[in-house]
Amino acid sequence: MNRLFAAASLIALSATPAFAHDPEFDADMIDMHVRTTSADVYEGRAPDTRGEAMTVGYISGALAAAGVQPGGEVNETGLRSWTQAVPLQKSTLVDDPAASVTMADGDVMQLTQGENIAIRAPQNGAAQVNLDDAEIVFAGYGVTAPERDWDDFKDMDVAGKIIVVLVNDPDFEGGEGDFGGREMTYYGRWTYKYEEAARRGAAGVLVIHETEPASYGWATVRNSNNQTFDIVRANPGEAHSGLQGWMHRDLAVQLFADSGIDFEDAKAMARTKAFQPMTLKATMDVAILAELEQVEAQNVLGILPGTTRADEYVVYTAHHDHIGVGDPDENGDTIFNGALDNATGVAHVIEQARAFAEMGAQERSIVFLFVGAEERGLLGTKYYVNNPLYALEKTAGVLNTDSLGVFGPASDFSISGSARLELLDILIEEAEDFGLTFAPDPRPEAGSFFRSDHFPFAQAGVPAVSFRSGQQLTEGGADRAAELAADYIANRYHQPDDEWSPEWNLDGIVANAKLLHQVGTRLANGGEWPQWAEGSEFGAIRAKSDFARQEESDD
Repeated sequence: MNRLFAAASLIALSATPAFAHDPEFDADMIDMHVRTTSADVYEGRAPDTRGEAMTVGYISGALAAAGVQPGGEVNETGLRSWTQAVPLQKSTLVDDPAASVTMADGDVMQLTQGENIAIRAPQNGAAQVNLDDAEIVFAGYGVTAPERDWDDFKDMDVAGKIIVVLVNDPDFEGGEGDFGGREMTYYGRWTYKYEEAARRGAAGVLVIHETEPASYGWATVRNSNNQTFDIVRANPGEAHSGLQGWMHRDLAVQLFADSGIDFEDAKAMARTKAFQPMTLKATMDVAILAELEQVEAQNVLGILPGTTRADEYVVYTAHHDHIGVGDPDENGDTIFNGALDNATGVAHVIEQARAFAEMGAQERSIVFLFVGAEERGLLGTKYYVNNPLYALEKTAGVLNTDSLGVFGPASDFSISGSARLELLDILIEEAEDFGLTFAPDPRPEAGSFFRSDHFPFAQAGVPAVSFRSGQQLTEGGADRAAELAADYIANRYHQPDDEWSPEWNLDGIVANAKLLHQVGTRLANGGEWPQWAEGSEFGAIRAKSDFARQEESDD
C-alpha cells in the first residue's frame, strides 16, 4: 500500500496547473500510471481479486488527487462513492475438463485442454456439465440472419447436440451473403455464435479456430477459459449452452476427414446460402466441473459537475481490468500484466480528469468512467448501461480508449470498426488542428467495433467511439506499425508478455490525449448533440429519446 500512497502523492504534486486554460499532458505521468497498474504486484487486475481492489484504490486516489469529485453510487452517508458495484456470476474450472471423441471406427481420441480444445468454465448456471455420446453437427457459420436471407441451420433441430461453427462471417473469404465482405458484422463474433446456440437449445457450441478470420492466434484462445463471468441472470441456461469453447483447426480437419468430408470443401459450402448442416460421424463426451460464486466487480467513476447544463454529460471511458493470473508461459510467467491492454487507456483517462480539473467546470458535466470485467465480455459497461448513474439520453457522447499506441506519434488516427456518426465527424474536424488525418480501421475483419466498451453504449443509442492510435508512425511509418502490431497480436495480446517497457515512446499517447481533450471540451461547451448516420440501427434507438427530440426542436 505504501507504493499506492507514494504514487498518489506524486500525482498530487503534479496536479498544480502549469497552463490553467490550456492543460498539457505529461508523458512521464502517463508512464507512471501504466508502469504502476501493470506491475506484477497488481496480479493482472482480474475482477474480484486483490489486484482489482488495488487497481480501484489506485484509480480512486488518482482521481481525488486530480481534483474531480466521486461519481459512483450513493453510499450509506448519502454521498457519492468512487465506485459502482457490478454483480457477477463467477464460474471457475475445478480441473481441466475431460473430453473425448469417439470416431467412426469406434476408436476413442482423448482431447487435451489448451492443445486441441479450449473449453470455457460453464456459464449456464450449472456446477457440472456432463455430455455423453453427444452428436456433433457442423452448422457452417452458425448464423441465422433473416434480413440477409441466410440460415445456416435450415430445419435441423440441434437441441441436445454439439454444434461446431466457423469463426467470422460467411463473406470473410468471399461468400454469397450480405455481411460486409471482410468487415466483420456482429454475426461473426463468437459471442453471437454462443447466443444463437443457446437460443436453439444446443448442448454445446465449439468455434473452429483459424488465426486469420479470428484475428488472433490459438494462444489467445487457450488463455481465456479457466474462469468466466457473466451478469447475474434469473435463468442463465437460456443465455448459455453448457459447453462453450473453441476447437483447434487441426482437430476439426481430422474429425471432418473421419466423416468423409474435406474441411476446405465444407467451408466453401458454408459460404453459400444453399449450405445444409452436416452431422459428423464422431460423437463427443464431455465432463466439466466448476465452482460457482456470485461476486462483485467494480466500476470506478469520477465527475466534474457542469455549470449551465449539469444534467448533460460527456463520458470518457477505459477498462481497468485484465486477465489476472493464469498458467505459466514458456518463461514461467503467470501474470497477465495488461500494460498496453489497457493500462494505457486507464492512464489516459486519469490524465483527462486532471486536465479538465485544471481548467475548471465546463457547461456540461464530464464523467470519467473506468469499467471492470471488460475482458469477461464488456460486463462492467453492460451493467452501467443497464443501470446508468447518469442519464444515457442526456449523454452527448462517449470517448473510449483501449490499448493506445506506445511507439511514438503518428500522423493519423482511427476508431474501432467503421460506424458512421457525427461524433466521428467532430473527431475528424478537431484533428485538423493537430495535423492528423482519419484512417479507417486497418483490420475491419477483427470485429473491433463489437469488442470495446463503446459498443454497449452504441446498442443503447448513445453516440460512442473507441479511439485508436494511428498507423502512420513518425518513425517507421505504416510498415513499422504493421510489424509491431503483428508482433503484439502473436506474442503479447492476452499473454503474460503484455508488459510495460522502458523502450516505449508515449509521445503518441500525449498527442492523442490533446485531441481527445479538445473534442471533449467542444462537446462540453458547444451544446452539440451528435447523431448517428442516417439508417443506423443505433440512430433509431437514439431518435426515440424524448430529450433528443426536444433538442432537435430547439435547434
